[in-house]
Amino acid sequence: MVTRGVFDFKQQTDQCLECLFSKLSHGTLMSYTDLDEDKNKGEKKSKRRVRKLSSSKPDETEIEESAVWNIICSQKTKLLNCFARNFYNMRLLALFLTFAINFILLFYKASSRIGDGENVEIALCDDRTKSAREVYFELEENSGYMKMILRILAVLHTLISLCCIIGYYCLKVPLVIFKREKELARKLEFDGLCITEQPSEDDIKGQWDRMVINTPSYPSNYWDKFVKRKVMAKYGELYGSARVSELLGLDKAALDFSSEAHERKRPVQKGAITALFRLNTIDVKYQIWKLGVVFTDNSFLYLAWYMFVSVLGHYNNFFFAAHLLDIAMGFKTLRTILSSVTHNGKQLVLTVGLLAVVVYLYTVVAFNFFRKFYNKSEDGEPVDMKCDDMLTCYMFHMYVGVRAGGGIGDEIVDPAGDEFEFYRIIFDITFFFFVIVILLAIIQGLIIDAFGELRDQQEQVKEDMETKCFICGIGSEYFDTVPHGFESHTLQEHNLANYLFFLMYLINKDVTEHTGQESYVWKMFQERCWEFFPVGDCFRKQYEVQLS
Repeated sequence: MVTRGVFDFKQQTDQCLECLFSKLSHGTLMSYTDLDEDKNKGEKKSKRRVRKLSSSKPDETEIEESAVWNIICSQKTKLLNCFARNFYNMRLLALFLTFAINFILLFYKASSRIGDGENVEIALCDDRTKSAREVYFELEENSGYMKMILRILAVLHTLISLCCIIGYYCLKVPLVIFKREKELARKLEFDGLCITEQPSEDDIKGQWDRMVINTPSYPSNYWDKFVKRKVMAKYGELYGSARVSELLGLDKAALDFSSEAHERKRPVQKGAITALFRLNTIDVKYQIWKLGVVFTDNSFLYLAWYMFVSVLGHYNNFFFAAHLLDIAMGFKTLRTILSSVTHNGKQLVLTVGLLAVVVYLYTVVAFNFFRKFYNKSEDGEPVDMKCDDMLTCYMFHMYVGVRAGGGIGDEIVDPAGDEFEFYRIIFDITFFFFVIVILLAIIQGLIIDAFGELRDQQEQVKEDMETKCFICGIGSEYFDTVPHGFESHTLQEHNLANYLFFLMYLINKDVTEHTGQESYVWKMFQERCWEFFPVGDCFRKQYEVQLS
């Protein structure tokens, strides 16, 4: 029993030792394996860390470059916004500098002696005396400090003129482009421009707009980006989808206005090829059209002329006198006077052309039959014939005959006693009647009538805005039966700002989210039908109808 017990204990001990050995051996092997794995993992981690560090260096550089670029862009935006905000202030400042410069010009005097080299501005040869003496325009001797002030004011005026152009480009040019794009979109959608009808050859504006229709950037400033899709849906079946698509420049990419498609069209580029990529994505055709619209804008052309004359003022300070015309552009009443000349511009130009033709016919008659009456020399002086050649004779009739109160007969020799006396009388009377009485009166009448028409239009608009509701068109006398009736009506019931806000709300709202009333108004707005305005109706009238 004892022997067996010892044997069992020994056997168990051996088993335990074997198990312990096996565990120790296994544990030792595992520890070596873990060390190898840890070593491999450490090497991999170190490699990854090195890669990460190496890859993070250009990322940090790009981040720094992008941060600097963002700062530059933000400062540029702030500067341009500053120009736009202070556009009208800069115009007033330029006008003030113009007055200051022209005040200094009052101290100039003409001198025939050679100046000291500092005050001399212009040297002109006196051709009338045909002598070697030169005439100089210079400031007075006791006003030496004015020369320096004049130069400083001239430089400031040119800089402010440049700032005015920049401010106008930031403030008004986007609105000009928006209006032009809107006008073209309306013609495309409702008139079928270039689809059902072509612009006439005389319509330079329409011919220029044809260039931008098939560009991918159009419309850029106009809020309705789906105008091409609407035109395609309206005219595609009737005039052929292929023809309309080619005219509008439509393809699958152009019909897809989603944000994903926009990002696909303009992928984000990194590195040095970003600038090149941006150049490749510029729509050159659209930019050319945009420049054409800008450079045909009257206000922009005026500002460009304003700056050009300001630059010329550094060569000759008397050019700054032309900037005084800016007074006429700054006041609405004076602008109306200037507009009266251009309001009937075509008729005015044609009438002046007819005047030139009629005067030319009288020149031909005078050159062939009455040439001897055009001697303007006095007794004892050399003969001064004004009709020895056709050009001189025609210029004499245009310059002297048209300006003479009694016609050309007041400026040439009296025909009394001459064999052509009777014919001269007919010549002088008909010239006076057709040129002075009729044609010049027509030219004056066109200008005066245009001024009266423009003035009446402005007064009528002002009267309607003050005495009629813009929404319903009901006069103020209907509402003023109660105190402040018209004022309360235009501010509470039919406030124009509320209607404009509602239309902008419909424009920005998704069409699928419109209510029944909103869909009705939106449909009529798309068709440019304004019957949803309560013309001739208001709450007060409805209340009176209910009471009756």
